[in-house]
Amino acid sequence: MPAPTYDDLARRLRDAYAGGAVAPLRDGLDPVDADGAYAVQEINTRLWQAQGRRIVGRKAGLTAKAVQRQLGVDQPDFGVLFDDMRVADGGVLDPARALQPKAEAEIAFVLGADLPDLETTPEHVAAAVGSVHAAIEIVDSRIADWKITFADTVADNGSSAFFVLADAGKPLPGLDIWTAGMVMQINGEAVSLGVGAAALGHPLNAAAWLARTLAARGEPLKAGDILLTGALGPMVALNPGDYVVAHVGGLGTVSFTYAKA
Repeated sequence: MPAPTYDDLARRLRDAYAGGAVAPLRDGLDPVDADGAYAVQEINTRLWQAQGRRIVGRKAGLTAKAVQRQLGVDQPDFGVLFDDMRVADGGVLDPARALQPKAEAEIAFVLGADLPDLETTPEHVAAAVGSVHAAIEIVDSRIADWKITFADTVADNGSSAFFVLADAGKPLPGLDIWTAGMVMQINGEAVSLGVGAAALGHPLNAAAWLARTLAARGEPLKAGDILLTGALGPMVALNPGDYVVAHVGGLGTVSFTYAKA
């Protein structure tokens, strides 16, 4: 049997959204093949755009050094945020829309200016940030049992699924998002603890990496884009009926319920 093409792998991932998780993509992608994995991601991104889905931002993943070591890579990854992935702050996510979801608390930026520079620094990002928000990303994997390699998660749009952005954003000046503590609770129990420095040493570092990477791909970040800068603490599996709330120091809270509306 010939090895599957990138188009074959992209179709396999798309079909998994409705048909259920699939085996890892190792028959067509080496576990650390970044170029091939992004090529697969790009195929699905363009197809979904052609179907009318609108890109509203990007997510950075693998921003924790421990997770990079676990997957045998030395770099973060990114995925695309579409408009239909957003869950309202305080809103409800129907379990029928997910496969094997997990929640993680993050710090998000909404850009007030473009970031086209190939040499974007954290200082450039800071100047471009319009508002800072507490956020929850609901990650999911179309790969069975989360048995992912770097290539699997990249091809699978960064294992992204949904995100919740706090309605109340704050200006960056005066905020300490490096030492900002995070507590995520599920049904009133603290299940994940973290700090802003977990995101590649500083959320601005993660955003600068994202800006440089996308500029090099000819897809620079633009004003209005939402940036998820990476998990501040461990991700936690979700069960139907869960009420999830994340508290981030200086930014307040953000929440959603994982249940039928």
